Amino acid sequence: MRTAARPQIGDRATSDVVVRLRTPEGRDEWLYCHSAVLAAGSDYFADRLSDAWPTCQILDSRYCVEVRCPDLDLSSHVTALRLLYAAEPVSRFGVRGALGVLQAAEHLSCGRITAACADYLESAPWDEADEEEILATVPSLGGAQYDRVLARIRPADPAPATAIFLSAFRHATAAASRELKSAAQEQLEYMLTEDDDAPLLALDANSGSDTVKSQVKHFVAGLLSRFNNFTSSALTKQIEAPSSNNGEIQQELHSFVSDISWMSQVLGKLDMMRCLAAYWVGASSDVVAAVEAACPGSECLKTRLKVVEISAKVLEAVAFGNVVLPAERRCHAVNVWIGFAGRTKHLVDQANCGDEDNSTSCDDGNNGDAETTAKIDLDGEVWQSLESAVSAIVMTLPSNTQAEILSMWLQSNHAAFPDLTEAFDAWCYRSKVAKRRLSFLNNINLTP
Repeated sequence: MRTAARPQIGDRATSDVVVRLRTPEGRDEWLYCHSAVLAAGSDYFADRLSDAWPTCQILDSRYCVEVRCPDLDLSSHVTALRLLYAAEPVSRFGVRGALGVLQAAEHLSCGRITAACADYLESAPWDEADEEEILATVPSLGGAQYDRVLARIRPADPAPATAIFLSAFRHATAAASRELKSAAQEQLEYMLTEDDDAPLLALDANSGSDTVKSQVKHFVAGLLSRFNNFTSSALTKQIEAPSSNNGEIQQELHSFVSDISWMSQVLGKLDMMRCLAAYWVGASSDVVAAVEAACPGSECLKTRLKVVEISAKVLEAVAFGNVVLPAERRCHAVNVWIGFAGRTKHLVDQANCGDEDNSTSCDDGNNGDAETTAKIDLDGEVWQSLESAVSAIVMTLPSNTQAEILSMWLQSNHAAFPDLTEAFDAWCYRSKVAKRRLSFLNNINLTP
């Protein structure tokens, strides 16, 4: 005996029910179907075709079931009805097609089809447009069965977020490939940036911040230790053979200071600038000596500017009191960086606009260096923050120390930057009125 063939949608000869799909805009589509297939695959049709639901009998003893659906979902409802007859891989419709079928199947209570659509959407790759459409569609469907579809875009728990932060920080500060390091640095900075959304990682008292900060300090110390070893060896190489391997040293130096510049941005967001500031202030002389040796004159201006950028961050932290250092170390820092910043600013201005003895314009590339033919400079706010920080630190030092620093500044060939006029004005005023303002100290000292 032959097995009865499975009915086919649209087979008018065997159909016993007509499904009329209607939209509010007046579009409709008539499909010749079979009540047994509809009722088996759809709870909606099982109810509509039951004896408890009144139906309208039309010609040829067929019943008509009218289904109202949004105009845009008409084709998706047709597809859902066809899938009741012949199971097809949902993947053939793509992500957005599967979303439409999912909505129609949910409307018609087709459990097998909704499960297949959810399985596909959970496992398929999404592009940005797919993701936005899924966010606009799936949550409105309700039901815990769709939670897995949204699992990939839900907020991560604190533990895995912290783990990936620390792993990325290790790569960002390690001697890893530049491509991986750059990706880690970019994403870490994004994770900690407060924009329209809160930072991904919040280091509060309840989030295990001590453990995180301890590991961050370890990674920072590793990078600074390698940099310290490099500056020592670079100085030795320059002394022994001034012209050998200069390009290699310059490249490695730029890589180091780029990493430290990035680190200064991140440590500021983590309130951990002391990890860098204490080292940078102590190593100021060695850093400047290494940079001056490897990048004499206008060579490697980008490297020199990175060093200025780091120093601005460090001195700003000291000036604002976020990092507390004794007067001797503050004095040493400003003495070193006033000179370096002034020389670098002068070199930048020369490279970009030509020096006083050369009338060639900036665009003519008067220095003969491909790097300096284009405009190279820092954001104006960096120069300003460095200048303000140096001036503020100078004003915190003992008056005699201030006088020494200001005297050297006034005698410098690059006194235009940093401009310490504010500190100079403050020193003159304080010094002139000091005896009158502090006269009571003599009386206090004379009391037994």
